[in-house]
Amino acid sequence: MDIGQCRKIGLQSIRDQRGQLVVAEVERQISFPVRRVFYVCGVPGGKVRGEHAHKRLEQLILAPYGRFEVLLDDGVDKRVDVLDDPGTGLYIPPLIWHEMRGFSEGAVCLVLASDRYDESDYYRDYAAFLGAAGGKR
Repeated sequence: MDIGQCRKIGLQSIRDQRGQLVVAEVERQISFPVRRVFYVCGVPGGKVRGEHAHKRLEQLILAPYGRFEVLLDDGVDKRVDVLDDPGTGLYIPPLIWHEMRGFSEGAVCLVLASDRYDESDYYRDYAAFLGAAGGKR
């Protein structure tokens, strides 16, 4: 995989005087079955979340409230995407090292995942990830 496959996905967003309704539908905006949903919140200033890659799992990461940055790394190239719009998600395929950082006060990171939690699906060691990804660093 390469970071070129990571892409922002616009969700259906309906806004009126009552607020905003954001819709994400499997087989429309989400190309994988959603088997797990979780969120991260209350991240203290300067702390980093993620710091791993998955062997098989696909994810759509959203910022329903606040702002944070996502570092994407395929073992060769790196880039940083900002999530600050509740109507836009970031698709992350397998074998992409990712770190979430720069959380604003009260930010929420919502993750839709293609499978249930399975520790054996994680690369938590960066060197092991680079070996699997064929990285040149």
